[in-house]
This record gives sequence, structure tokens and C-alpha cells, in this order.
Amino acid sequence: MSARAVVFAYHDVGVRCLKVLLAGGVDVALVVTHDDDPGENIWYGSVRALCRERGIATAVYADPTDPALLAAVREARPDFLFSCDYRHMLPASVLAVAPAFNMHGSLLPQFRGRAPVNWAVLHGADRTGATLHEMTVKPDAGAIVAQTAVPILPDDTAFEVFGKVTVAAEQTLWGVLPALLAGTAPRRDNDLRQGGYFGGRKPADGRIDWRCDAQTVYNLHRAVAPPYPGAYTEVGGVSLTLVRARLAQNKAKDLAPGLHVVDGAIVGVCGDGGMLAISSLSAGGVEISAQELHNMLALAAAHSDITKKIL
Repeated sequence: MSARAVVFAYHDVGVRCLKVLLAGGVDVALVVTHDDDPGENIWYGSVRALCRERGIATAVYADPTDPALLAAVREARPDFLFSCDYRHMLPASVLAVAPAFNMHGSLLPQFRGRAPVNWAVLHGADRTGATLHEMTVKPDAGAIVAQTAVPILPDDTAFEVFGKVTVAAEQTLWGVLPALLAGTAPRRDNDLRQGGYFGGRKPADGRIDWRCDAQTVYNLHRAVAPPYPGAYTEVGGVSLTLVRARLAQNKAKDLAPGLHVVDGAIVGVCGDGGMLAISSLSAGGVEISAQELHNMLALAAAHSDITKKIL
């Protein structure tokens, strides 16, 4: 008789881990997922679509403490609970129904909490991965069952790293699933003293402070580059988003921090004199050319001069 599971899943990691469980012979009695947010850029796979294809019952609960959620989980009579990129914290009452395991997108105990891939890139980490761990009421604090590391290359964006982490999650679950179902999977301590906890990120967190050093600004760009909302700055009250950029090899000469057009190319000058070579810049989703930026900068400078004279 195969093991039964209730799976809480969303996003690409949810899709891939659900496929692993099905391939591993797990009877998935119920999948709890999320409704897509119409205000979010949906660039990832659909757990709900996969469940429709496989004939798996799905449910959505806006509030994880809803008694109806607990009742549905109990009614499914699961042997296991799995959470794979599900965005709500599960309450103790749900976790008590069956042994519960979460797939987290970092090498725990590093980068616990929300948006672990984005935070890892933002902090300049050179590796991350996926960790399967026991679920507790405290987030990302349970014993580690298995994990797989992936590199973060110097120019990788969070989107590129997320693709690697998705594969790492699939490999991690596939490798340990037989032992997990047999009750022989290993456990090791998740030493929370060795890592940090991070909260969710908002689009407003992508504002660039050009006074920072070039590596810090570049890491911000990589951490939130499209399809995430993007790192942004303003010229003349217009919000401009960095779409594609890289660290320049040379230093700026007598240029203030901020956007500039140098030799017909767009650059971002940082507080340490380092620069970002910006190959794609947009305003409201529309590409901004070097000439257009030049005109915007000139207009903003003229407006500033007029304001100073008036004051």
C-alpha cells in the first residue's frame, strides 16, 4: 500500500516536487495551492494545471488557520505532509496531523525565511541550494533531512539561480524519498546560530542608492532583475528600471553617482567610482535609448538649475 500525502505547493518548485512524489509512488490525496495574483508577473509553472492533468483534488485557503483547511487535511488521512514553495505558514494544528516536511530554497540554516534565492544573490553569496527539512511552527527551523548545493556565478541573476535551485529541489527530494517513506531518512541539526532569517521583499526594495559601491548595486540588480520587478532609479520624476547590466571594468572619471551617458552608452556610476554598463533600461516597460536618457538628464538638470535660481 502506497503512502498517502497532502501536498502544499506553488510555483516551479511545487510543480517539480509534486512530480517527484507522483513518480515515487506517493498517493497524493489533496494539493493545497494558491490563486494566482493578477498583479504578479506569472512566469512560473502552474501546480493547479498539473493537478488537473493528473486528476488530483486541489483546494485554496486564504487563511491557513481556517478550520476548513484542518478538516480537509484530516479527511485526506495522510501519512505525510509536504510543503513546496507554499507561501503560508502552516499552524501547529495542521502540522500535528502527520509528519511534515518542507522544501526550502537555500542551504539551511542560511537564508531562512522569505525569498531566499533573491536574498542570497543580494548578499553576494557564491552558492546556495535546496533543503528538505522537518516542519515546525518556527519557520525553517526543523531538522535537516537532505540538501543539494548549486553555484551562484558572479553574473547570475536571481531568475537564473532559481532555475538551478528548482533542479536542486527535485534532486534532493528524489534522492531521499525512498528512505523518507521507509522511515530511515537521516536527520541532522539545523543550527540556527549559523544563519539569518529574512523577510519578504517588495518592489520598493529595488530602489538603487548610487552612493553604494558598484558590487552592492550590481548585486541588487542581479537579485531583482526581470522577471522580478527590477532595480530602479529616477530621473526627472520618471522611474527607470535596469533590465540588463553588468559590472564595468573601468572606473568613472569626475562623474557624480547616478545615471550618465558616456560615449553613447548608458552607465550607472556608484559611490566608489565603479560603474555598471547598462545595456537595457526601461520606463514603464518601454525601452529607453541612450539618446532618450541623455535628453531626460539634460531636462532634469535644466529644471534643477531653474529651481535653484528661484529659491
